[in-house]
Amino acid sequence: MAFDFGLSQIGVATGNCLLGTTAPLPILRAKDGIPEWRLLESLVAEWGPDLLVVGDPLNMDGSDSKLGALAAKFARRLHGRLGLEVQMVDERLSSFEAKHESRERGHRGDFKRQPVDSLAAELILRTWFAENT
Repeated sequence: MAFDFGLSQIGVATGNCLLGTTAPLPILRAKDGIPEWRLLESLVAEWGPDLLVVGDPLNMDGSDSKLGALAAKFARRLHGRLGLEVQMVDERLSSFEAKHESRERGHRGDFKRQPVDSLAAELILRTWFAENT
């Protein structure tokens, strides 16, 4: 299961590394990067992942970003609350790529009304698959 961390919403996707398939799940609302943990825990219990992946929003030069420190804190909280292994994955350009992919599918570009955070989480999970399977 992968997460595209954000301060107001967190994209979520699930996948199967044996089949190489991924699917977006409903976005989780967050307040200052803190999700409603009960909903997140319920989602994880429903899907039963073996591993959690969190996108690491590095700067374009590969250096750490301010949001990256918060994403790493979110990853530590996931591990602490759920007891599952959590890995960080470089997510540079995942939101840009998700918007591009969404437009190719016919989306008109109102990303506030129809956010692409879970599609970005799906791309993060695909990146993990490509690097680890």
